Amino acid sequence: MDTERRSRGRLSALTTIAYRNIWRNGRRTALCVVAVAVAVFFNIFMQAWIVGMVDGIEEVVKTYETGHVNVTSVGFEAEKEYYPVQYPVAEDRALQDVVAELESLPGVVAALPRITAYASLFDSTVKHALLWGVDMERELRVNVFNLTDRDDGLLEGRFPGDGNECAVGSEFARKSGLRVGDPLPLKTVSSQFSDKYWNPRIVGIFEFDYRKFDEEVIIVPIARLQRILGLEDRTQQLFVYARDANDSRRLKGLVADVMGPGHVVREWGDSYWVAMMRQMNIVYVVVFAVFQIVASFLIINTVLMVIHERIKEIGMMGALGMTRAEIVAVFFLEAVFLSVFGAAVGTVVGGAASAIGSMFPIDMNAMMGGGMKEFPVSGTLFLSFSPAILAQGFVFGVAVSAACTLIPSLKSAFIEPVEALRR
Repeated sequence: MDTERRSRGRLSALTTIAYRNIWRNGRRTALCVVAVAVAVFFNIFMQAWIVGMVDGIEEVVKTYETGHVNVTSVGFEAEKEYYPVQYPVAEDRALQDVVAELESLPGVVAALPRITAYASLFDSTVKHALLWGVDMERELRVNVFNLTDRDDGLLEGRFPGDGNECAVGSEFARKSGLRVGDPLPLKTVSSQFSDKYWNPRIVGIFEFDYRKFDEEVIIVPIARLQRILGLEDRTQQLFVYARDANDSRRLKGLVADVMGPGHVVREWGDSYWVAMMRQMNIVYVVVFAVFQIVASFLIINTVLMVIHERIKEIGMMGALGMTRAEIVAVFFLEAVFLSVFGAAVGTVVGGAASAIGSMFPIDMNAMMGGGMKEFPVSGTLFLSFSPAILAQGFVFGVAVSAACTLIPSLKSAFIEPVEALRR
């Protein structure tokens, strides 16, 4: 017990000495703290940026591209870049029965049929677009389409009903000079490969803050598009939405059982963009580690300089009975204090920046010059403010910086007290 008490007292004394030593040169201490703080700030801010972007991509994918579980036919999947309409899902079954069976699965909120088809436009500066056939009344019960404002995205007018109506995106309307009430003559190709001419009237203009949709998509009633394309009551894709996105893996198997052979069933995590961003996480960790190590070189140099400047002091410490391990501990604890102070400052500043970024989002369309169309992410980026990110950044900064200074701290153990006192 006495030995244990002496050991604790010894460590407390070494910690006190180390803490006092870091203030012997305030300028050098400040430089070390700033270096580590910058690295930790970069770590936290970039993690907040990346997590925010990943969250944005996942939300866009789930809302527009796949749902939580997506169902297509094998034929559609083979030619999906052309959005073929001649390969409907569940071709030999009534669509209402399939939807009802899917929605009866535990955890399913809705199964929404959607049709996407290419269209050629007349009397418009925009010559090509995508027809997006949906039941907006059902869609709006499940989805929030403007991911920034968390609303339906309507700027003017209304969404089309089951008639000769359509709604266009804000960028589409701006480029083509169209307004609510204008006709929009177009041509599409039916499931029998015949040209179908249509002249719907624009009843609404929307802004989903998703460049691809705002610029290229014409929303039309799915019932009307089914008749025009000769699909009767069939659909091109089914989008299944779950109460819990994390339940999609289980639901994928259940949906596949309902749909049977001849179908391709995917969950949103299978999306190329989602999978790519998740696989990039290891790359980000390596980048952060390299940046932190580079920033730690200032502390490494500081420790080496301090050891050189305190040669006689080290000799004195040895002459007074301090062991080599205790001398190393003093210098290592100095480096740890510098790492902790720097990481704390970086965490506070990084946390403040990410908190502000989560409340006042970044306009990615303006930043990228409108080049976000092919990237499935909302035009507005919200940084992710998370205590977990702050804690991870702090611990990561302290651990890497302290570990980098362990080897130079060991140098003090090889200084002989007698030789040190002679200098």
